[in-house]
Amino acid sequence: MLTLVSEIEVLARFGRALADPIRCRLLLALCDAPAHPSDLAERLGVSRTRLSNHLACLRDCGLVVAVPVGRMTRYELADPRLAHALSDLRQAVVAVEHDRHCADADTKGCC
Repeated sequence: MLTLVSEIEVLARFGRALADPIRCRLLLALCDAPAHPSDLAERLGVSRTRLSNHLACLRDCGLVVAVPVGRMTRYELADPRLAHALSDLRQAVVAVEHDRHCADADTKGCC
């Protein structure tokens, strides 16, 4: 069952999903086109097990959906507007001082 979440929850889930470089690359790949896990694993150069864990995280965050296609599963962005949001984020200019690091840069985890 799907439920709607608040704007703040959407942003928090998006932030948690983007906290990992592999998930970022995965989301960007899905911006190009829906894909099967085996294709995504090859494209990103990660094991299928590792990819599966990241896809589960993105599903839990509500950013991707699994679509059955025969006996296989295809993944796609849950909302086409996510591709636009990711594109805007990629073009954003951030002010980063060369000797500063994000406080949560080493934090692992997911939604």
